[in-house]
Amino acid sequence: MTARIVSIGTAVPGAAVPQEKLRAFFADQPDAAPLTRRLITAAFDAAAISSRHTVLPGLHGEADDIFTRDSGELLTPGTGTRNEMYRRQAPPLAREAAHSALQEARIGEADITHLITVSCTGFFAPGIDYHLIRDLGLPTSVERSHLGFMGCAAAIPALRQAAQITDSHPGAVVLIVSVELCSLHIRSSSDPEQIVAASVFADGAAAAVVTADTSRGRSGGLSMDHFATALTEEGEADMVWTIGDQGFDMRLSAEVPRIIGREIRAAVDRLVGSAEAPQTWAVHPGGRSVLDRVEKGLELSPDALQPSRAVLSDYGNMSSATILFILRRIMQDPAPRAPIAALAFGPGLTVESALLHTVT
Repeated sequence: MTARIVSIGTAVPGAAVPQEKLRAFFADQPDAAPLTRRLITAAFDAAAISSRHTVLPGLHGEADDIFTRDSGELLTPGTGTRNEMYRRQAPPLAREAAHSALQEARIGEADITHLITVSCTGFFAPGIDYHLIRDLGLPTSVERSHLGFMGCAAAIPALRQAAQITDSHPGAVVLIVSVELCSLHIRSSSDPEQIVAASVFADGAAAAVVTADTSRGRSGGLSMDHFATALTEEGEADMVWTIGDQGFDMRLSAEVPRIIGREIRAAVDRLVGSAEAPQTWAVHPGGRSVLDRVEKGLELSPDALQPSRAVLSDYGNMSSATILFILRRIMQDPAPRAPIAALAFGPGLTVESALLHTVT
């Protein structure tokens, strides 16, 4: 039996914040020189994002004297303070996404046998997996795994692990939960790479229910046929995610889209092999330029990446959770075209991919 994604649930914090409001917030920082303001305006306007969600009150206009002052000044709390907010905010958001996925799958909490959590924007123990078991009422015997600090590509390895679990245990029902609070690590900066990061990253959570047992849950979903991983020969220093004294430091150089553009054809060829060419694409929107390079490198039609561009516009880049938002949008299409190729990019530079098809 082939593993299938029965359902995907999503959750975002607070109300959507318009991109133009976020652009003005960063451009109005007291330490922003005229050149920095021009860089901020250019980066935010080029991002192809309409709105994003964040757990930071200051970006909603509510000062908290931890991240923002009444004046609108963005403060620079230490990593411990940022991680403490992650510890408080991530579990309820993860629970909301998981509850939505279980409801849509028509699978009860007692039926979950395995739990895989995914995150790269915070750490604590007992972690999100523990809170999900307690707060959702999952069986205490659930087998848990955590994929941490793998960056934006991590949800695809989580799907692969779920498929491997169902290969070994045909009756297994796996709950995958990805939660990312990227905005916790933003800061005011004149560094172009930090400005680009501030212009695209956002907060969100997504959960998927996976099983190979056709008697479990509702019918339909996405069958997971094949996975592939490609580590590029360059890019180790171009997409980097490290822990600093004032939050996690993201290095996202201008070379990233160009590297992806050069490498994407070979990565997709390894994924597809002799199978039918993909008709539908779910591509992680690391940014508008990444999608542009993928479209050009694969010679896709202008509308081929519409689901990815729509999620980028509505939510921004929510790191690992984003690809699940895109797959959910594809699942909601009444007539999706199969097969479906899912692609995501992580530090290294790594390309994670999956080949799927719709199940009726």
